[in-house]
Amino acid sequence: MRYTTLGLAFATMIALSATPSFAGFDENFSFDLVLSNGAKACTKLSPKASAHATIAAFPPSGPVEKMHVELFNMPPNGDFVIFIIQVPNKPFGLSWYNGDILTDDDGHGVLDIVGRFSTGTFILSPGAVPSPPVFPDDSTTGVKTAPVQIYHVGIWFNSVAEANSAGCPPNVVTPFTSNHMAGIQIFNTSNFPNDFGPLRHVQ
Repeated sequence: MRYTTLGLAFATMIALSATPSFAGFDENFSFDLVLSNGAKACTKLSPKASAHATIAAFPPSGPVEKMHVELFNMPPNGDFVIFIIQVPNKPFGLSWYNGDILTDDDGHGVLDIVGRFSTGTFILSPGAVPSPPVFPDDSTTGVKTAPVQIYHVGIWFNSVAEANSAGCPPNVVTPFTSNHMAGIQIFNTSNFPNDFGPLRHVQ
């Protein structure tokens, strides 16, 4: 599924850095995402491809957060899918689909997402209940789990075709998009510890 980007409202808050910031959360918290291990094999991906995010209270000192994500030097006119995930690499753990980032002719993409992106970000299922089988690989029974905190961020190619065009390992299908037919992961937050992802730095 493709979504229109929500604008550049927080673009001035971005300060690119080579390493993640571990300062306490005040008005915003910025961090880089890094190329995933699988994407390092993508022969047609620019060596300057990068991703950066900033989380800020929304509104300032408000009850939720806005996460501003930017992609740079990516394949032009592409579609990339962003998830909040439990750990940055396989098997990823519990994962929450947040939207799509579309790149322009210059390979630049922007997405602003309003939600809970802090130490309070978790998934909970008090009981396993029936789930509609909308897609062939859907579970129909659901799961039961106590609260599970999810603090990492991952970005995937929206489709296998887009990953193939970037020279990635061919025809690798992952479930990380609306129809569960995404390409490989391209960026993640493995520059943070598994148990202390960037969202955990936001109080």
